[in-house]
Amino acid sequence: MEVLNNCPSCNSVSSKPCMKSCDYFLTKEDFIIVECSDCRLRFTNPRPAFEDSIRYYDSSDYISHDTSQKGILPWVYTQARKLMLKKKFSIVSKYSKGKRILDIGCGTGEFLLFCKTKGLDVSGVELNDKPREAAKTKYGLDIRKTILDFNLNENKFDCISLWHVLEHIHELNATIESIKKYLKPRGVVIMALPNCGSWDAIHYKNYWAAYDLPRHLYHFNKNSFTIFTRKNKLNIVKILPQVLDAYYISLLSEKYKTGKGNLIKALFKGAYSNFMARKNQAGHSSLIYILFPENS
Repeated sequence: MEVLNNCPSCNSVSSKPCMKSCDYFLTKEDFIIVECSDCRLRFTNPRPAFEDSIRYYDSSDYISHDTSQKGILPWVYTQARKLMLKKKFSIVSKYSKGKRILDIGCGTGEFLLFCKTKGLDVSGVELNDKPREAAKTKYGLDIRKTILDFNLNENKFDCISLWHVLEHIHELNATIESIKKYLKPRGVVIMALPNCGSWDAIHYKNYWAAYDLPRHLYHFNKNSFTIFTRKNKLNIVKILPQVLDAYYISLLSEKYKTGKGNLIKALFKGAYSNFMARKNQAGHSSLIYILFPENS
């Protein structure tokens, strides 16, 4: 395990524990979430070192990389992902000035394949060997292990997307700098992130599935993410809701809290979370941020 002495966002040395939770998904190990006293970013601390982190993903039940599973949770996830393909593509099409897209953390490549069928020039980054090779073999996609594997002089992108990926990345600020280097002038960055300020996060507390310890290293809300982007010279021009996430996260959270997935209760909690997001400024369970570099 590695201990962070500074906030990954604002570099403050002042933070305090705010929650103890568990890797409910796989190892059942306990972890601590701390909150920066200055920018209020929550982050997992201590956390697995990069070279040790792969074991926390090493399961056939890790749904984002395996769509062949049976059961209600994989079915809900798969159906939601199908619906989101069109939604993601419409967002990229609306905010990108060109057709060249890089998807970081692309998994098995379904989103890139969808974009390719719509005429976009697609590439991807996937650190995990198994889904990366599956995307290349099954769909013939250009998928690299890291963004640095692309030749900077030959590869610039109109849009770089990270759909629920940034919260997994150890080298947080270095990754943002690389993204900006590989972006064309007037290029757009699209990031989707869990929102720990949402009603369902507050309701479920340490059982909230989107904490997903220790795979999620950072736990942003709208305010802490705004501070982070300003520090990294990115401007948020639009925030969009991921409405379906509240239902899936509530379903998982119910399972973690009670030992069983109560579908009816989870649907009610998800709907109420979305309702509360419209009533206050805290936001939905997951948020999509549209970002442009300063002076772009």
